[in-house]
Amino acid sequence: MRIAKIMAAGVLMLAVLLIGCVYLAPGPTTRFFINVERMRSGLERKEVTLSDGARVVYLEGGNGEPLMLLHGFSDDKDNFVYVARGLVGSYRVIIPDINGFGESSRPEGANYGAEAQSQRMRAFAAALGLKRLHLGGSSMGGQIALLYAADHPDEVQSLWLLDAGGLRTAPPSDMDKMKVNPKKDFDAEADLAMSDPPFIPKPMMDYIGQERAKNEGMEKIIAQHLSHEPGVEERIKGLGTPSLIVWGAQDRMLNPAGAQILHRLLPRSQVIIMPNTGHLPMLEQPEKRIVSHDVVYEDFAGIGV
Repeated sequence: MRIAKIMAAGVLMLAVLLIGCVYLAPGPTTRFFINVERMRSGLERKEVTLSDGARVVYLEGGNGEPLMLLHGFSDDKDNFVYVARGLVGSYRVIIPDINGFGESSRPEGANYGAEAQSQRMRAFAAALGLKRLHLGGSSMGGQIALLYAADHPDEVQSLWLLDAGGLRTAPPSDMDKMKVNPKKDFDAEADLAMSDPPFIPKPMMDYIGQERAKNEGMEKIIAQHLSHEPGVEERIKGLGTPSLIVWGAQDRMLNPAGAQILHRLLPRSQVIIMPNTGHLPMLEQPEKRIVSHDVVYEDFAGIGV
């Protein structure tokens, strides 16, 4: 009985300490939990400098055929940490911060359009000695992945497209009808992006929002470069790369009708629409790779065959 009381007191003290850390030191606490999740997923932080001097910071872990995952606009490499946990057993998973975001460099005067970024990510792959790989991308990352495959189809074994961007023929989304200030309305934008977001304590959410606001100027430049590019439709029409198209049924940032547009353009594609899911399936429902062989992540292992 006494041992049980001591253990209960210890648990209570740890809980109080954790809550104190969250509220008194949200920055270090957030970074601590990020590092814990990376370790749990078997991912190690690395970096490489490309021939043009651009520095790319990335996460890597696992064994098997290389699988590169590209995050979306305003996001970073840690968006894929949870789902990577189910992929490192089958793949050498590589998750870069695309230049202009996260810890990677922001070359002054560089082109940050999707076409230029696809070339930069190919240079990154070459720097790692990768001549052929599986390629996945979320939102803007999906747009970059599509252009990468269109330019170098022999180098991309398969595509995994999560609510992919770059479609100019898709109907407008809820986000197209509103303006969100990332500095003032980060919580609102997170709610817009995800139908079922993972729980993050408010002080940690505020810290994440403050960190993102520091990149606001860079994001405006990147958004301008992206807006001046044509849609990917003509570039990818008839592309024969095996492709898994995944879209959240409740995506308010990019209209889910984009899934069928991609399906018509990519002759070797299949579509999975995920119910009760918004713009970021890999954050909202990473457990699907465990509970169902019919949804997303288990299926990905076979699409390159």
